[in-house]
Amino acid sequence: MIRKIKAITFDLWDTVFVDDSDEPKRKASGRATKAIERRRLVHEFVNRHSRVSHKIVNAVYDTADAAFRSVWHDQHVTWTVAERLSIILKGLGQTLPESEMDELIRHHEEMELEFRPDFVAGVHDAIKKLHKNYKLGVISDAIFSPGRALRTLLEGEGLLQYFELFVFSDEIRYSKPEPVVFQTAFKGFDIEPGELAHIGDREHNDIAGPQSLGAKAILCTAAIDRDSVSTHAEATFSNYEDLPDIIEKLNQ
Repeated sequence: MIRKIKAITFDLWDTVFVDDSDEPKRKASGRATKAIERRRLVHEFVNRHSRVSHKIVNAVYDTADAAFRSVWHDQHVTWTVAERLSIILKGLGQTLPESEMDELIRHHEEMELEFRPDFVAGVHDAIKKLHKNYKLGVISDAIFSPGRALRTLLEGEGLLQYFELFVFSDEIRYSKPEPVVFQTAFKGFDIEPGELAHIGDREHNDIAGPQSLGAKAILCTAAIDRDSVSTHAEATFSNYEDLPDIIEKLNQ
């Protein structure tokens, strides 16, 4: 039985936001890259209590980042920023007072709220148009910016109101393409898998993931084209103006 699409979910990074588009803004303001700033913050906070070199902080931070990527990519588990920083501090043999730890976490989590990423051209109009006929949701991995910060980014562009369901990896602790991520959306929308279309930019996460459960998947190349040559998506688009028509054709 072919089911019509009733709900649409969006990945965020390189689907709705342009990843790292905040970096030129940081540079223009004389600020370091996010990666350098994160390491500088850890060094600053730790050195309030004990002398540790930049070199040691960088090495431990790099090791923790590599461990995070391995667990995130291979086990589809997302450590929170608090967990990542706890691992780094343990590697440095240091602890921080609770208030300072909370502050360090906040600086990490809200870094992309100070210099905000650009939104993909045309995404605002597409979301507003699709909202008239479909339930909309977000399914996004949260690497440093948690679901709380990502909601703020959407709200700042007037888009938060159009989404009724959010599945963030830091909140459910699993990342795409883990089945529970998409199953959470099926349950939240009260729909069958075939009634969901997920939109994202990565074949492994955003296309193969939902398709393995019977949902439809659409590859977005509007920000970056990683996988269009070999994609198995039901459709591909590079211009958000085309998306409403693509959904309509999939439903015919």
